[in-house]
Amino acid sequence: VPFGTRTLTVLATPGHTEGCVSYLLDDLSRVFTGDALLVRGCGRTDFQGGSASKLYHSVHSQLFSLPDSTLVYPAHDYKGYCNSSILEERTLNPRLTKTLPEFVSIMDNLGLPYPAKFDKSVPANLVCGLQD
Repeated sequence: VPFGTRTLTVLATPGHTEGCVSYLLDDLSRVFTGDALLVRGCGRTDFQGGSASKLYHSVHSQLFSLPDSTLVYPAHDYKGYCNSSILEERTLNPRLTKTLPEFVSIMDNLGLPYPAKFDKSVPANLVCGLQD
């Protein structure tokens, strides 16, 4: 994807949702991970076609294979962190440092509440927010 004088490469990182992607800057210095990889966490996988197994494989194959120094910019953070690095997440992420079976068990047992306004936001997202 052209971005001014730079280029972003689209990386398929499904798992949080089936269509999740991340964007890698051309010099590998930064990756914008959406909800696939958060600072010391990852997006939930219990709705919208999510899959804990797919997310684990996406992060490990597409993101954790990037250089240690690549800065990670997630879509949001619940504790106010703006970024991390691939090295930090590969070594310190409490979910993604686990084995695949451990990760799937963690994700399957989060017990998170149903998101507020979810029934309105998902249909709006599916039509890019366009209204009749």
